[in-house]
Amino acid sequence: MERTDYVNDNLSLIQNTEGLTFGTDALLLSAYVNTRSSLGLELGGGSGIISMLLLTRGKLSRADSLEVQAEYASLTERNALLNGLSDRLRSICADAREYKGEREYDVVYTNPPYMTVTGGKMNLDDRKSYARHEHHGTVYDFLLSAKRNLKFGGSFYAVYRPDRLIDLTSAMRQAEIEPKRMTFVHANTESEPSMVLVFGKRGGKSGLILTRPLIIYRDRTNKEYSDDMNYIMNEGSFPSAFIR
Repeated sequence: MERTDYVNDNLSLIQNTEGLTFGTDALLLSAYVNTRSSLGLELGGGSGIISMLLLTRGKLSRADSLEVQAEYASLTERNALLNGLSDRLRSICADAREYKGEREYDVVYTNPPYMTVTGGKMNLDDRKSYARHEHHGTVYDFLLSAKRNLKFGGSFYAVYRPDRLIDLTSAMRQAEIEPKRMTFVHANTESEPSMVLVFGKRGGKSGLILTRPLIIYRDRTNKEYSDDMNYIMNEGSFPSAFIR
């Protein structure tokens, strides 16, 4: 139940067709990360695509991808090998609630499960359920893992659901990771936000910049990308107005 797709940055991605596949949330998170750092940690790595995008774009020199499901940890290893990144991307099969790296990381980034265990429609396939629901840790657990592994002054990035934004920012504050920049993502100008991107600093001072929203499509037909989205697709980063 696998297929290999060609995705952004000329990457080949092996995906499990019965699990969650590469989507807009992962693409936008990789573009939102604005750094040139030596070592990054992904919490909940899935297929490894976010880490691979950060490596190929020169935003990270090396990355560790942490994934609790052995099947997906193995998939990350295979994707790294397929794309010639095995020497820079390490797949670690471990629970974020227990993991402590050998050294502190410069950057921690995550596309965590969005739903509580009892929230939303449950998936019969465990792999999808584990990716979408907090079976292996809440957002608070993920942020405690970020605190445990992120160096003081290090950067944290996440993509999350707007309806759970208070949980995310509360967890960040509890983990001493101060929210510094936030961007809401809308499909078009008439839709409510479907995602929120957040950047924080461990040990940072209070002060949040709320950027203009990212509008993905020009109108509600959802067929033609906006100028900002075209920039992201072409450059692999957000326009400077979002990340100054």
